[in-house]
Amino acid sequence: MLDDSDKRLLRHLQADPAQPVGTLAEAAHLPLATAYKRLDRLKADGVLLGQHTVIDWQALGYAVEVSLRITLDKTNSRAFDDFIEAARDVAEVIEIQTFLGRVDARLKIIARDLSEYQKIYRNRILTLPHIADIEALMQVATIKNSQALPL
Repeated sequence: MLDDSDKRLLRHLQADPAQPVGTLAEAAHLPLATAYKRLDRLKADGVLLGQHTVIDWQALGYAVEVSLRITLDKTNSRAFDDFIEAARDVAEVIEIQTFLGRVDARLKIIARDLSEYQKIYRNRILTLPHIADIEALMQVATIKNSQALPL
């Protein structure tokens, strides 16, 4: 699906998504018009879904990150839908994942400090519907955080 030129474009785009197309074309050893055409094709083919801004939430004073592994009471047929709908409304939940297995969902929560986290946990998380069990994992360090593909 991808040829070497596409892979070079994507590799350089991953390294710096904000770079101008001219710089990207030069780094990928492609004429500017070719780089534009290839990027347009990659977007049309659904390979490139868009560009995102990544905000360092720690720089904004959020010092606590907790991962909550949630097991839902699946005796209710709407347990997943109700839970996810309510969890989306908790502003401090920055990521929601669902799983097959013993754990049904994972929420990533950020807070400015432990006191704020406790308030979020008591007032917002414990009120989410259909929770049967919660396991909290407090993050100590991020060793690797990359969404880049090995192109």
